[in-house]
Amino acid sequence: MERVEAELFTDGGNNAVVRLPGRRFPGVLIQGDSLSILRSDLAELVEACEQGDVAEPCETARLLLADLDALLTRYSAALDAHEIPRPY
Repeated sequence: MERVEAELFTDGGNNAVVRLPGRRFPGVLIQGDSLSILRSDLAELVEACEQGDVAEPCETARLLLADLDALLTRYSAALDAHEIPRPY
């Protein structure tokens, strides 16, 4: 394990915006339990699609998109607050 100092652009929370040494742009640190939930939701979506279900996967996809949009909004706001251009 290597210890490094990172720049924190938001509160710690479950999806902190941080920049590691040597990186031009910050990234998003997602806690392990949150990552596992995201993966589980995506697996549920894939399984429902494979079974030919349409309504349930659409709702799951909407929820996942809303979660990712919120994460991207938080990331963008952190970059704007620190006058860092977006990498996209």
